[in-house]
Amino acid sequence: MTGRSIAIVTDAWAPQVNGVVKTLDTTRETLARLGHEIRVLNPAEHRTIPCPSYPEIRLALLPRGKVWRQLEKLRPDHIHIATEGPLGLAARRYCLANRLAFTTSYHTQFPEYLRKRLPIPLAVSYAFMRRFHGAATHVMVATESQQSLLEARGFGNIVRWSRGVDTEVFSPDNPFDLKLPRPVFAYAGRVAVEKNIEAFLDLELPGSKCVIGDGPALKQLRQKYPDVLFAGYRFGRELASYMAGADVFVFPSRTDTFGLVMIEAMACGLPVAAFPVQGPLDIVQPGETGILSEDLRAAALQALDLDRGRCREAARNYSWEAASRQFLDNLAPVNGATPTKVRSLTETG
Repeated sequence: MTGRSIAIVTDAWAPQVNGVVKTLDTTRETLARLGHEIRVLNPAEHRTIPCPSYPEIRLALLPRGKVWRQLEKLRPDHIHIATEGPLGLAARRYCLANRLAFTTSYHTQFPEYLRKRLPIPLAVSYAFMRRFHGAATHVMVATESQQSLLEARGFGNIVRWSRGVDTEVFSPDNPFDLKLPRPVFAYAGRVAVEKNIEAFLDLELPGSKCVIGDGPALKQLRQKYPDVLFAGYRFGRELASYMAGADVFVFPSRTDTFGLVMIEAMACGLPVAAFPVQGPLDIVQPGETGILSEDLRAAALQALDLDRGRCREAARNYSWEAASRQFLDNLAPVNGATPTKVRSLTETG
């Protein structure tokens, strides 16, 4: 098969640190190794402003003209729009104006995240999301539960795009000595209100707690929980070493669409304690690789007894190459047939 040219348009990119950026960057690298030409249109190419209430995220300022010129010059075989921000909106308008097929992906529970910061009804946010994604030939989601949730909200054309983990990097082989009383319960990821981290930090647990990551809530949580080790951002093998140095990975989020960090933790030999919600329900094998319960404390304590080797083996089922090939199969040729629903939205822009 000859290589394809693929434009990925995303508002989430380095220096942001999150699962969306990790997924897109690793997919880019993997597809490039497979012989495809990947071009990522991202905020670094534009003037940006800080996102309200989340200044670490920079939003492209009036990007439409440049995005249209870039896509016109690239003339890619496929256009994938990964996010619903300014760049995603600009690329969507370009495709509709030129009657080009495109795909999207649903990475983030944006309506729920927004609701935690502003008094905007979920119905309003979901109406926007339905309209945004409704013009796509395919909407890629990571899990079965996410697909079911969106279908119940009126979304269509949904296909699956899984995730992967580099089990050479994420390994139990080099645990970092955290110098904390055992057992150590760890969380890794963005330190932000939507991650529900306080549900973990408020638990009465033996031993110690460790939070690996950074974000807008870090300063407040450090002040509120002085006995917790806040390790800041760690990456790659260093992150793996910190994870391997813990005993249980606690994932308190109720709004993640997948939770990539859970399979990274499992690859390091950590059992997962989480709520029985989308993401954990799709990844964790209850009683084998983790414990799911509305009683998060009980889940964390029970997870201590699970086999770390079984967690490692389960993580091996997630391959970035398999996930990237799945992404490739989901793409639509820009000049291919488009659903009737797309044509009706094209008329409205």
